[in-house]
Amino acid sequence: MVSVSKGALEASICRDSFYDFVLRFWDTIIAEDMADNWHIKYLCDELQTVAERVFKGLPKDYDLVINISPGTTKSTICSIMYPAWIWTNMPTARCICGSYAHALAMDLSRKGRDIIQSEKYRELFGDLQLREDQNTKAYYVNTDGGYRVAVGTGGAITGMHGHFIIIDDPLNPTEAVSEVELKSANRWMKGTLPTRKVNKEVTPTILIMQRLHQDDPSANMVAKGKEPGYKVRHICLPAEIDEGNRKEVKPRRLIRNYIDGLMDAERLSRKVLNQNKIDLGMYGYSGQFLQRPVPLGGGMFKTDRIELSVAPKRWKQRVRFWDKAGTKDGGAYTAGVLLGEDVEGIFWILDVVRGQWESHEREKIIRQTAQADGVRVIVGVEQEPGSGGKESAQNTVKRLRGFRVKVLRPTGDKVLRADPFSVQVNGSNVKMRIAPWNRDCLEEMQFFPYSKYKDQIDAVAGAFTLLTAHRVRVGGLGR
Repeated sequence: MVSVSKGALEASICRDSFYDFVLRFWDTIIAEDMADNWHIKYLCDELQTVAERVFKGLPKDYDLVINISPGTTKSTICSIMYPAWIWTNMPTARCICGSYAHALAMDLSRKGRDIIQSEKYRELFGDLQLREDQNTKAYYVNTDGGYRVAVGTGGAITGMHGHFIIIDDPLNPTEAVSEVELKSANRWMKGTLPTRKVNKEVTPTILIMQRLHQDDPSANMVAKGKEPGYKVRHICLPAEIDEGNRKEVKPRRLIRNYIDGLMDAERLSRKVLNQNKIDLGMYGYSGQFLQRPVPLGGGMFKTDRIELSVAPKRWKQRVRFWDKAGTKDGGAYTAGVLLGEDVEGIFWILDVVRGQWESHEREKIIRQTAQADGVRVIVGVEQEPGSGGKESAQNTVKRLRGFRVKVLRPTGDKVLRADPFSVQVNGSNVKMRIAPWNRDCLEEMQFFPYSKYKDQIDAVAGAFTLLTAHRVRVGGLGR
């Protein structure tokens, strides 16, 4: 009979089970007792499944996206303990670990190093040592050549290639509405990280974050997973569920683990969640805890209050307003929204013309649309700041000779400009003509101001401004 020491047995258990590793090493970095919950073992097992293919040098089955609330031990599991456990099975593994701020990435890295340098880790995995000449919070290397490097979103990782790429909150929740920060995070995720893999077929990307925007990095990864040849496993665990958001839980079978609608009744009790609703407001709470960038039914715009119907034939007035983009296929859209007020005082979104056109084609479409709308419809044009914006507006006015044209010089940010129209929507005083463009328009409105595009909202806000400011009757009631 071969005798096995207690230490060797414990080391074997920890290598074979990431969840057992978490249980045994919890107290090396956290003073409070561990409050275990079903999601911890579930995430540990999912991460272990991903890692074991790398250990064997097998092509990955998928990349992994985890949407989960703050305060659920997500960073402790995924960013602190996971790389430390990986080394117990694959000491040569190189891990690139990122967060939205370099200081945060370094702090997570430091805590991982505390585990590796703990007495318990040395007792169980004594052969694994950190090199003295490469042992900092941001970058440390073991004597087998494995390393962990910490990087902030957008940071350079020159010369580094990882067996694992682990990104924990690449976007600061307080900056999710910033187009600059959002685009920077998405560019880094799409353009930089894929080039930092030891083997693109084997190295997994693991993204952990809350849903913060319609176009945030997790939404982009999940969408990419629908393309041929690229697979993504999506785990989404809202803090609470009801009949309205049960579909957000992924995989759906995990709903059975919720108790009274709560994912974690101890950490995220009703009392804790209610306090977060007060502290964060409806947008912050919905994104960070419900894993929806906007509340159910819409945030600023309660889109469930817009009735889709057949438009009437008589109008007080109609305005087609254009929000212009000048680059063909450049990412932004030109949108012309036709808004009308009927004889009962109800506002109708009647038509949306939208596309990515170069300036000459765009101006041609604007005139063709005006001709189709007829001279009774006022044409509104936005004048962007600066001489270029003024010249563009003037050129449009010249091309629309024979039509009633109003130039609007918008002030304030997009949210403030959209607010008056949102009051009408939320007061159930807006209807929409049934048409193929309904879905895109409603989706943009529902997610605004966290929507990927804002051109249709800018256009309808401009149309509403002109419609309510002038209320010009053109030849009486139009048809």
